[in-house]
Amino acid sequence: MRTDFEFFSTKNVVFGNGSIQKLPQILDRYQAENVLIVTDQGIKGAGILKKITHLLEGSGLNISVYDKTLPEPPLSTAVECYNFAKDQQATDVIIGLGGGSSIDLSKVMALLIKYGGNPQDYVGENLVPGPIAPLIAIPTTAGTGSEVTSVAVLNDTDNKIKAGVSDNNLRPAVALLDPELTVNLPPYVTACSGIDALAHAIEAFTAKDFRYIEAEGELLFQGSNPISDSLALEAIRLITNNLTLVVQQGSNLEARGNMLIGSLLAGMAFSNAGTAAAHALAYPIGGLCESPHGELTGLLLPHVMEYNVGVVPEKLEKISEAFHVDNKDLDTKEAANFAIEEVFNLVEQIGLPTKLSHIGVKEEDLSIIAEKALPIERLIRNNPRVPTKDTILELLKKAY
Repeated sequence: MRTDFEFFSTKNVVFGNGSIQKLPQILDRYQAENVLIVTDQGIKGAGILKKITHLLEGSGLNISVYDKTLPEPPLSTAVECYNFAKDQQATDVIIGLGGGSSIDLSKVMALLIKYGGNPQDYVGENLVPGPIAPLIAIPTTAGTGSEVTSVAVLNDTDNKIKAGVSDNNLRPAVALLDPELTVNLPPYVTACSGIDALAHAIEAFTAKDFRYIEAEGELLFQGSNPISDSLALEAIRLITNNLTLVVQQGSNLEARGNMLIGSLLAGMAFSNAGTAAAHALAYPIGGLCESPHGELTGLLLPHVMEYNVGVVPEKLEKISEAFHVDNKDLDTKEAANFAIEEVFNLVEQIGLPTKLSHIGVKEEDLSIIAEKALPIERLIRNNPRVPTKDTILELLKKAY
C-alpha cells in the first residue's frame, strides 16, 4: 500500500473578463526579447491572434507566430514547428494560444527549445530532464485543461495511436484565462471540449485511491486523493450546470467563465490523480477515426461509469448530486445509476454521438481497440475496476 501522495500545479493562474490585457506585464517578468506564439488558423481567422499581437505592438519584442497547428497534432507538425522556432530564434518565452492542441504543441516547443532532440525522445512518463522554457498558456476553449496539466498529446500517425509526453515539468508557468476569448467558439467545439472536461473530472474523481495504485516509483498519475477529489467534484458541478447552456447560448459570458474554471479545476485534478479507462480507450479509437478527442471521451464516459459502478457507487452517488438528482429516497446504487443516466442524457442534449458505430468504428475494430488500450498502464492502473480484455471488449460492444 502506498502511504503518501504529492500535489502539483501551475505556478500562476490569471482569470477574469479582459484579463488578456495583463499579458504585456506577465511577459515583462521573464525579460523576454524573442517570443513564439503557437496557434492555429481558426484562432487567426477569428481575430483572437490579432488581439494578442496588437497588445504587444510597441513592446520591442521580436514576435514569431506559428499558426499551422492541426487538431490532434501529428508528430511531424511538432518537428515543423520546432524547426520554425529555431529559424526565428524564438527561444525566450512560448505562448500557447488556442485549444488543447495548440497548448499541447506549445508545451512540446518549450521542451524542445530547452533540451533539443525529437518529440519521440520524450514520449512516455517522467522523461523530461528538467524545467522547460517559460510557457504562457492562453486557452480559448474550456475542455482540455492543458493550461495547468503535465501532459502533451501528439498523434503518432505511423502507428495510429496518440503519443503522450507526461511530466510535471511540462506544466505552463502561467495559465491566463479570459472568458471573453471563448464567446465565439462554435457549439460543436464547445460541446466536444466541455464534455472532455467533464470526463477529466469524473475519471479523476472515481480513479482508484492513491493508496492502492499498484505501481512502483515516482508516479505522475497517483490516483485519487482528498485534494484532487475536492477539485474534481467542484469541476463536475460547474460543468454540469453550464455545459448545455454554453452550447445553446455561446455569448453567455458568465456560463463561459464557469466552464473555463470548471475545465481548469478538472485539469488540476486529473493531472495529479490521472484519468482512466475512457481515456485509455479513446487513444486507439482516435487513431482509427477522425473524431475529436472530446467527442470520444464523452461517448465512452457513461459506459465506463457503468463498468465501474459496482466498485465506486458512493462516488457516483455524489456525481448524481452534482446533477441535482434528488437522492433522499434512493439507495446508493440507485443514485449511482442515475449519475450514469444523467451523463448519457447530457451527451445527447449537447448533440454528440452516443455510439461508436456512429463515428465510423467497425465491429471488427473492437478487439484491436481493447488490445491497444490495456497496455496504457499509466491510465489503466487508475481505473477502479481492474480491466481485462474480455471485460473491456464487453464494454466496447455496449458502446457500439
